[in-house]
Amino acid sequence: MNAPSKAAAEKPERVAKALARSGLCSRREAERWIALGRVAVDGKTLQEPGVTVTSENKITVDGKPIPEAKATRLWRYHKPPGLLTSHGDPQGRPCVFDRLPKELGRVISVGRLDLNSEGLLLITNDGGLSRKLELPSTGWTRRYRARVYGQVDEARLESLAKGSTIDGVAYGPIRAKMDSRRKGNAWLTLSLTEGKNREVRKVLEHQGLQVSRLIRIAYGPFQLGQLKRGEVAEITGKALREQLGKALQP
Repeated sequence: MNAPSKAAAEKPERVAKALARSGLCSRREAERWIALGRVAVDGKTLQEPGVTVTSENKITVDGKPIPEAKATRLWRYHKPPGLLTSHGDPQGRPCVFDRLPKELGRVISVGRLDLNSEGLLLITNDGGLSRKLELPSTGWTRRYRARVYGQVDEARLESLAKGSTIDGVAYGPIRAKMDSRRKGNAWLTLSLTEGKNREVRKVLEHQGLQVSRLIRIAYGPFQLGQLKRGEVAEITGKALREQLGKALQP
């Protein structure tokens, strides 16, 4: 009996996922490229992202073959305030990916931190992994410390655990507590699993609190720790295998 071919034994995957695994873009970007007619499989330009492929298929973007998928790598990065989490900005503002070491190659972030926020940003060369770790269904908690100005109402702060709706936008549960208070400002610790755009700032502003500093100190099992501003540290070995293995389970 003949042994099954590599293609027969290999589970097909969506072409957007294959593009993301190559490190060329995120899965979301890949779907946009497909919609723009930039992606072809075996010479045929795709019209929709539902096509599945194996390693036997030839995928091209703008006529050029995509890179072979590399081993998944993940880094912790201490993002300083004043950097956009972007690969470029039309207004010429400084961006995270301009400041990362060139030897990392083409990488993307797991989620974002806004311009004025700082702290832990996970960086990976695998777009599929990035997308997976961003999803609330993965269950990874984002933990922040926030310095706020204003009168903190601890009862209202605790009510955030029930979720809230602001200007028609529903935000999930946030566990929040006050760590310290001095004169007109206080330090809070907040934990959430969703992380919509500027969620922490919007929710606290809705409580009459002005956020003057926002630091992400943990993303899932990974901690900011003693990482200095602008410093990058690769997550390797047992920690990478165990944590990503759990996150990628169906």
